[in-house]
Amino acid sequence: MQKIMFNDKYCLTDSVLAKRKTQTRRIITNKEMLEIIKKFDSPASLFLVYDRFVFNPDLRKRFINNRKVMRYQMNETVAIAQSYADITPQADWANCMTRKEEIGWNNKMFVCAEDMPHHIRITKIRIERLQEISDEDCIAEGIWKGVTYWYHGLANSPYRTAKEAYAALIDKISGKGTWKNNPYVFVYDFELSD
Repeated sequence: MQKIMFNDKYCLTDSVLAKRKTQTRRIITNKEMLEIIKKFDSPASLFLVYDRFVFNPDLRKRFINNRKVMRYQMNETVAIAQSYADITPQADWANCMTRKEEIGWNNKMFVCAEDMPHHIRITKIRIERLQEISDEDCIAEGIWKGVTYWYHGLANSPYRTAKEAYAALIDKISGKGTWKNNPYVFVYDFELSD
């Protein structure tokens, strides 16, 4: 089983567990995959790229089933990474004492997927440019709607649209200039399974 990490600084793991975040975007970095995608660079044809990979056994073997290219698969159940400190009940002292020495006690990067209590199931996958995100998808990505749009950790939001708030959030998570660079992304829709 694999694990997936959501940014805790902006409470995205909590948003997933509260069922407010049901979508995530992961930047496509494989150069050969990007070259193929660029040949189909139009909003209508990009939706066909994933299907082409699904139905072509050679492309599926090289890309879709290659975890370095596309990390998660359709209908796959994935563990939500959390540090052991976050998931170990305070009453479980024996487990707490043995785990406290492990590197994953405070760092979810080093936890075992099999130990995680919460999972998501991938329900839909598509390929698009980052800036093609809709307002509805921004909300599915964990943006909050009030008088203005905001993400957790931001008080007195200056964002008038969901896209403005998401652009600011993705630049904080993936690095300054990510929104402006408009990379190709895998869009994973998911549901919390437990």
